Amino acid sequence: MIIPLIKGLSLTLKRFLNPWTCETEAYPEKKPHLAQRFRGLPELQIEEDGKEKCVACGLCAKACPSNCITVEGAEDEETNRRYPEVYELNAFRCIFCGFCEEACPVSAVILKDTFELSTYKETGIFDKEKLLDLTRKRKGLKGPS
Repeated sequence: MIIPLIKGLSLTLKRFLNPWTCETEAYPEKKPHLAQRFRGLPELQIEEDGKEKCVACGLCAKACPSNCITVEGAEDEETNRRYPEVYELNAFRCIFCGFCEEACPVSAVILKDTFELSTYKETGIFDKEKLLDLTRKRKGLKGPS
């Protein structure tokens, strides 16, 4: 019991005498350096034609261990293409495990570096447009008018 205490005190003393061994980031003025494998908020991806890449198969919702994804699919009558009529992600329940990204057969869900999720609103639910807007903003695209 005394040896860990001495180790902790020696580390504290070493850091106190040499403050350059500690690194403090000036967040939020300067964005922190995130690890390459960092997993933030899942984002819906967009195809080249500007439509969502998701085909509403629901595998992401089934793979999610915290049940934070809701998908309701529909079919476009002109192109016979399936799309998510409703896609909601409860960010308060998401544990950023990445199972939704792994389960998606068309790579429509990718966990990016969005981590600033604090809000004054009581809801942490991201709907389809909010998740698509994150990707549009990242790619410099404009949203539907």
